[in-house]
Amino acid sequence: MLDSNNAQLMVLSDPCGFHNGEPVYIITISNDDTVVELTNLGAAITAIFTTDRNGEGHNIVAGYGNISLYEDNPHYFGCILGRYAGRIAGSKFELDGNVFSLSKNDGINHLHGGFEGLNKKVWKIKSFIQEDTEAGVIMEYLSPDGDEGYPGNLWVTVKYILDRDNKLKIIYDAETDKNTPVNLSNHSYFNLGGFASGDVLKHKLQINAAAYTENDENDLPTGRILPVKGTPTDFLSAKEIGTDIASVTASGGYNHNFVLNDCSPGKVRLAATLSEAISGRVLKVYTDRPGLQVYTANGWQGDIIGPQGLAYHKHGAVALETQSFPDSPNHPGFSDTILRPGQHMVSETIYEFSVCK
Repeated sequence: MLDSNNAQLMVLSDPCGFHNGEPVYIITISNDDTVVELTNLGAAITAIFTTDRNGEGHNIVAGYGNISLYEDNPHYFGCILGRYAGRIAGSKFELDGNVFSLSKNDGINHLHGGFEGLNKKVWKIKSFIQEDTEAGVIMEYLSPDGDEGYPGNLWVTVKYILDRDNKLKIIYDAETDKNTPVNLSNHSYFNLGGFASGDVLKHKLQINAAAYTENDENDLPTGRILPVKGTPTDFLSAKEIGTDIASVTASGGYNHNFVLNDCSPGKVRLAATLSEAISGRVLKVYTDRPGLQVYTANGWQGDIIGPQGLAYHKHGAVALETQSFPDSPNHPGFSDTILRPGQHMVSETIYEFSVCK
């Protein structure tokens, strides 16, 4: 924790590349303990360097060594998901008496906004934030009416702000001119030991969620909300991720949406705590969203090499995606994700980094 040094912002003066003719930049935000690297391609977090209990810094989020690889990014490293994070069953939903068909980029289903979701767009860098206690960047993107099948123009703004207390804030703001479903999230994968340390099965995870949304065999919600007690999804008390992971057979690991406790509208509260014993690193996740999707990198196969020169293998990290529930437009009992003209969908997630000595 900093006593006197301010957070600092640095943006490269020249683009590091181009995508569809648009310039791509790398933005770095830092303080004495934490360095956050971002790009406007997918509005993605490309790296977060934090110190361990010995004062050594390591990158703790998955990314690519070459910025151009974010043009494809099949594992959604660090990017903003949308228009709708998670799956929509059958790639369709009904709204105001009309059935809307979305792009089918996950078998017959729609995943994370489609083939060319917000994760593959070049976001406009709107402005920078430089205050005494925090620094950050504001990026924006206009998703046009009909994009991937969604109705309405959608104006999306995301702010990344790092403060002196090692809190990285992600603030979303969206508005539209037609009724449309919106569910935005960030898809960073964390390994608090650093990627030379192996998998995350020894990481301890605690989630403030007494229930989860049941999945079918295709990782789609059945519509039922079930208690976690007595199931492998019970993280009410901290436990190692690997303790019950062998019992989760449908996905080869966790790919579950947790129904967070104390979900008052607009209330930011502690959702989860992740820790790693050897490094001493601790990550706390705060959000005002009703759900937390936990995904344990079940699909990593060692074919992607990170910037550290190390391959990413199965269970090599864990994603903690703050969000509304998957497939909510098709489940009336789930949280409402329809954004209407004249409304703002404003949401905040905070990643707080610390070290247990």
